[in-house]
Amino acid sequence: MAQRFEVHPLNPQPRLLRQAVQALQDGAVLAVPTDSSYALVCHLDDRAAVQRLRRIRGVDDRHHLTLLCRDLSEVATLARVDNRQYRLLKAATPGPYTFILEATKEVPRRVSHPSRKTIGLRVPEHHVLRALLALHDAPLLGTTLILPGDDLPLNDPDAIRERLQHEVAIVIDAGACPREPTTVVDLTPMGSGGTPAVLRAGRGPLSPLGL
Repeated sequence: MAQRFEVHPLNPQPRLLRQAVQALQDGAVLAVPTDSSYALVCHLDDRAAVQRLRRIRGVDDRHHLTLLCRDLSEVATLARVDNRQYRLLKAATPGPYTFILEATKEVPRRVSHPSRKTIGLRVPEHHVLRALLALHDAPLLGTTLILPGDDLPLNDPDAIRERLQHEVAIVIDAGACPREPTTVVDLTPMGSGGTPAVLRAGRGPLSPLGL
């Protein structure tokens, strides 16, 4: 049965977040709030947890999972970022955007796209998730909490716990989130002089990106 941790949306209780971090380190999948919707997260280096996350979400290894980072310095260790790409990232983070970039060797091959060797990265703005990332002291692997057969992300902690009570270890309840996924922008064309490609228009407006 999934546990429910009720936390303050602006000042989450460190004791509960430390318990959540321990669960992640023990191989758990968690449901957490973000600035776009609730998401599923797990430890980046835990193969079994990554497989469980994909199974819950109903996606295969060709679906881009997202590395949730505290700041752009973490992004730079996980992805190849040139000056043009960095300027665009800086203009839009933190915020409800996912950027597709070429993964570095620091990223396990099993979590990057199998043919393109790319990965999704984002720097979220939600206070609870940022506090969790700070305590975890490393990026987390995540995906929008859209279950198979659904068109929209789940944003109600009660509904998440009811539907995933045997799938996730903890639901971090910070109240309802927006019910709109991130805007997804592929920055890899910029590496060869091209322009970014919007793969999904979501909660993040395109104007800060100049698109």
